[in-house]
Amino acid sequence: MTQDNFQNSLNPLSENGLTHLDNRGEAQMVDVSAKASTVRQAVAAGKVRMKQETFAAIQSGNAPKGDVLATARLAGIMAAKQTANLIPLCHPLPLQKINVQITPLPELPGYEIQATVKTKAETGVEMEALTAVSVAALTLYDMAKALEKSIQIEAIHLVSKSGGKSGDYLV
Repeated sequence: MTQDNFQNSLNPLSENGLTHLDNRGEAQMVDVSAKASTVRQAVAAGKVRMKQETFAAIQSGNAPKGDVLATARLAGIMAAKQTANLIPLCHPLPLQKINVQITPLPELPGYEIQATVKTKAETGVEMEALTAVSVAALTLYDMAKALEKSIQIEAIHLVSKSGGKSGDYLV
């Protein structure tokens, strides 16, 4: 490692103003070792839209693969814990809370998936919350695809975050 790269690794904002690129434009994991460990929470959400018949089958427990919603909820929790293995520059974090809620939306028809992730660490958990929603939605699709192939996953987004230097965010 050159002296410039070493100095750049100590500075979370590189010479080009981007935190995940070094002064040569190469990807790097941000050094968060100097940051304070604080309580951080993120909430993400998304929707899964389907035909009324598919929604009715899931609601009544008549999907061919079993309990669609319980499986999707568990998959979301498991995915949040694996985020650093899936997203190349994410830091592995000790997660203290992961809650995945799947709410029926008869008027859609479909479901809203919401994930809340909480930690006490040097960096936030937005990616963990977004990953939980994404994988829960993909699992819901997988569990119901025998009923319908045209299921749509929509509007996955960050709803809120709290903690850390950048402060709170709310949609």
